Amino acid sequence: MASLLPLLCLCVAAAHLAEARDAFPTEGPTGTAWGFHGQSPPSGQPSPALDNWEEASEWTSWFNVDHPGGDGDFESLAAIRFYYGPARVCPQPLALEARTTDWALPATVGERVHLNPTRGFWCLNREQPRGRRCSNYHVRFRCPLEAAWGTWGPWGPCSGSCGPGRRSRRRSCPVEDKCPGRPLEAQKCVRPQCPGCNPDTCGCPNHVLLGVVVTPSGRPLPGARVFLQGRPGTVATSNAHGNFRVPGICASSRANISAQVDGFSAGVAQAQANGSVSAVVTVVLKKLEKPYLMKHPESRVREAGQNVTFCCKAAGTPTPKKYSWFHNGTLLNRRELRYGAQLELRGLRPDQAGTYHCKAWNDAGTIRSAAAWLTVLAPGQPACDPQPLEHLIKLPDDCGQPDGSPAYLDVGRCPDVRCPGPLVSGPRCGDSSTRCCSVRRLQSQAVRCSGYVLPVKVVAECGCQKCLPSRALVRGRVVAADSGEPLRFARILRGHEPIGFTSYQGDFTIEVPPSPERLVLTFLDPSGEFVDAVRVLPFDPWGTGVYHEVKAMRKRVPVILDATQSNRIPLGELRDEAPMGELVLPPGAFRFANGRPYLGAVEARVTFVDPRDLASVAAAPSDLLFLDHDGELTPLHTYGMFSVDLRATSSGEQLQAGPLAVRVAAGQIHMAGHAEALRLWSLDPSTGLWEEEGRFQREAPTGPRVRREERVFLVGNVEVRERRLFNLDVPERRRCFVKVRVYANDKFTPSEQVEGAVVTLVNLEPAPGFSANPRAWGRFDSAVTGPNGACLPAFCHEEQPDAYTALVTATLGGEELEPAPSRPRPLPAAVGVTQPYLDRLDYRRTDHEDPAFKRNGFRINMAKPRPGNPAEARGPVYPWRSLRECQEAPLTDSHFRFARVEADRYEYNVVPFRESAPASWTSDFLAWWPNPQEFRACFLKVRIQGPQEYMVRARSAGGIHPRTQGQLYGLRDARSVRDPQQPSTSAACVEFKCSGMLFDQQLADRTLVTITPQGSCRRTAINTLLHDYLARHPPPVPTDDPIAFSMLAPLDPLGHNYGVYTVTDQSPRLAKEIAIGRCFDGSSDGFSREMKADAGTAVTFQCQEPPTGRPSLFQRLLESPASALGDIRQEMGEVARAQARATGPLRTRQGRAWQ
Repeated sequence: MASLLPLLCLCVAAAHLAEARDAFPTEGPTGTAWGFHGQSPPSGQPSPALDNWEEASEWTSWFNVDHPGGDGDFESLAAIRFYYGPARVCPQPLALEARTTDWALPATVGERVHLNPTRGFWCLNREQPRGRRCSNYHVRFRCPLEAAWGTWGPWGPCSGSCGPGRRSRRRSCPVEDKCPGRPLEAQKCVRPQCPGCNPDTCGCPNHVLLGVVVTPSGRPLPGARVFLQGRPGTVATSNAHGNFRVPGICASSRANISAQVDGFSAGVAQAQANGSVSAVVTVVLKKLEKPYLMKHPESRVREAGQNVTFCCKAAGTPTPKKYSWFHNGTLLNRRELRYGAQLELRGLRPDQAGTYHCKAWNDAGTIRSAAAWLTVLAPGQPACDPQPLEHLIKLPDDCGQPDGSPAYLDVGRCPDVRCPGPLVSGPRCGDSSTRCCSVRRLQSQAVRCSGYVLPVKVVAECGCQKCLPSRALVRGRVVAADSGEPLRFARILRGHEPIGFTSYQGDFTIEVPPSPERLVLTFLDPSGEFVDAVRVLPFDPWGTGVYHEVKAMRKRVPVILDATQSNRIPLGELRDEAPMGELVLPPGAFRFANGRPYLGAVEARVTFVDPRDLASVAAAPSDLLFLDHDGELTPLHTYGMFSVDLRATSSGEQLQAGPLAVRVAAGQIHMAGHAEALRLWSLDPSTGLWEEEGRFQREAPTGPRVRREERVFLVGNVEVRERRLFNLDVPERRRCFVKVRVYANDKFTPSEQVEGAVVTLVNLEPAPGFSANPRAWGRFDSAVTGPNGACLPAFCHEEQPDAYTALVTATLGGEELEPAPSRPRPLPAAVGVTQPYLDRLDYRRTDHEDPAFKRNGFRINMAKPRPGNPAEARGPVYPWRSLRECQEAPLTDSHFRFARVEADRYEYNVVPFRESAPASWTSDFLAWWPNPQEFRACFLKVRIQGPQEYMVRARSAGGIHPRTQGQLYGLRDARSVRDPQQPSTSAACVEFKCSGMLFDQQLADRTLVTITPQGSCRRTAINTLLHDYLARHPPPVPTDDPIAFSMLAPLDPLGHNYGVYTVTDQSPRLAKEIAIGRCFDGSSDGFSREMKADAGTAVTFQCQEPPTGRPSLFQRLLESPASALGDIRQEMGEVARAQARATGPLRTRQGRAWQ
């Protein structure tokens, strides 16, 4: 049965596409390339620029969900939202553009198509000229930019002539129906008391009000206090079934009834007559939920005298109404500034610069926002220095120094700062036209290398220009923690909102909405075999794509319980270890969601995350944080987490239960004070925060005397209702931050820091010598490296350096990074930490004790810096209140380091571009990435038969575009990786510039790509399908040079059958990492870090070692091309015969791409 699940899921996806196709009419509006509301430019015209559009709007990325086949090509908006997520396309697109994957308009290829911005695109084969079928199209949509409301108008008069009433005010939107939120706001008001009847003087003695108090799921709430509007005091209390009765209430009075229960938000409902002398009412109460922030204030840059508005928005139950604002930690005067969720400051002064944050309150608690920084520039002070900063790039190896050391060139960069926003009349939460410091002018230079001249463009001038929209992306894969199998078609929730599904391979891509500090996602397994995976995934708000691998925990094997008997389920079942505790389910504890008792057989699956198993940390839910009474996020130290899944065996319906007893063995909690502070918590999946359910008490002895060997338990109670994830945690106040940086290689060059790497720190129990188990973990945290590294929270101790230890690892796009070595002893220059602090931290790489271990992390003692000690005042460990010092620490301060293992990969772009900084993109014809909002990565797989690994170079130049023909775009070098199954075979995945439109979107270029291995190598085979494709898509490139392979790169994303791997993404780094993973695997949808040299190869070379003392052919070509070519002319006959032997059989084997 389980084997049918993937097929069933594929059928569901296919049915979704089929429904989308059926939704398209056979007749309807047609077009050549456009679908607009109100305008139709002629076919063949390029996309209008953003600045020329009548309405503030922008284009989305390109989408392609269907390949032509059957009836034609279909790109429905419904299917795009299904596969890419609903947030990728706005609710009401303004226009739609369609192009073939060769970037041609439909009119250019002579095809009749249909398009509608609100429904999508379709092309029908039966409508095309005879003998022609629909091309493969991709589409994009024009979406309006978010409009902003004007200021609120004055309050209107209070309704009614006496007693309570309501008044309202309005605001206007400059673009009708485009502003988020409501145009009308109302509030209560009071006029003089109405004369006549009141509850004390009149009523209906023979009438009765019957009511019930319930939760949203229908569960009755006993003990609710019931109130009648206008009558003081409690008029009734609900019984065990939630019912109450109030006599004397007139049936036709439509009285307002409110109810209150501890732990629930107050509810109000209006009574309705159900007879001549009776009325009924149902009051629904929601459980109190602490506030959580939907919008944090954002940093701003202003000139003195301008205005600024900071915005804060919180949700919760009840909805928070009270806000407070702080400047540099000092509470601002509410009456003076008249603020609420928005803080507006007019006529800014220099002394108003600094940090601003808000706090929001409701009945359940408070929450504090992240701090926003306000910069106030003096008159005439430039926000962007026109003189670029230093930015060194490494030149190719054959452009190095005479002594053989690598050469670096300063190409300049503009500082990553914001410029003052526009001067607007009304308060706005966001800048409508945000400007950034970016490249204003480039200057061409030339660098002389060995045998050739390398062109380069350097930044000559910076200036304030419109910011490119930054989209924070999170991409990853969800797999089973125990087997690595993907979670196929798992439903993805952000909060309570469904936003998409994982793919057949478990992959997902999420675009982070603006202004959140935490991205909380829940992955729901459709098979029900895995615990709901709630994860808080760190991301880079500046737009660098981040890759995460999410481990899902398989549920335990179910046990069948008798609901009428007492049952016990152990928590933790490690081999040779006693359980951490047990869950006790008393008889009669089970019920349905509506409160009705259940007495049948129960299928129970209790899954425990045991911190004594270090491997379990990867599958632990959330990030172990809770809100303290000051509204600040505070870490927890865990002693175990468990999920509870209870179902009726007959119907499979989910059950609730409680109160249940949780018994924890006190002997498993060794740290001083933790047994007394242990609490029980439940996870709120919408916020990813833990909320306290109750405390533990030491269990009283049951007999007259307790033997020494008997276990002592701590006992707490829990109710299993809507929430199913629980935690045994202790709040911990001894906290620090750890500074970590990631570099492109183990040279640790300052200009080669890497952004977008995920650094994870796992806090371990005290080290050996203390009375705790050193194998257990207590908490974990992750952070993403930015321009200045990352700061990770951790537990620490000032007096006892080894009281806490930490294990730190880092990954980039799924690739494990390598820290500095520690054998035979750690060196301060390599680790990045000065002495004597380095010795106190006791830095040890994971292979320190055993060189056979993986070198993917390091352990340190979490020794808190001692006050007054200058050697420990500048990192790498910072006190909890010194987060800003950690974030802004200069490179010269101490920090821990990771480096990429794949140091034998080199990239050079003629037009410099920092992939982690979108503002560094320049609109130049030679730009490697022509579109800063969508990045297409292309790789070619080169197979090499030879005794060692070889460096392979790809040279990308302009092919057919008149503005770039013959000019260099860039160089890529990649070292081949040996196939573990074939000792004499390796392969290289080498990047080339994709063919396609250049930045002006006017004309496509087919990149001229030349592949040359280093060494004495000769080409022996070309992928048959690739060879035939290039022959069918002229102009051809001569391939008679046996030491290289050249082609005009295809416009189509061909796939692994051709040895070409293409991935399009909104992040260049993610696009490249995914393409490399597919290239290693030799498939179009797989991912591997182990090279499979015989799968999906484009071209094959035979290499051999040159005679001793003789330079390689690659080097000879660089130094003396004419002499090297003369040497090989005499070998051309032999090479031609080798090619004939290799190519001949291939033409008769359609399923093979090489010999």
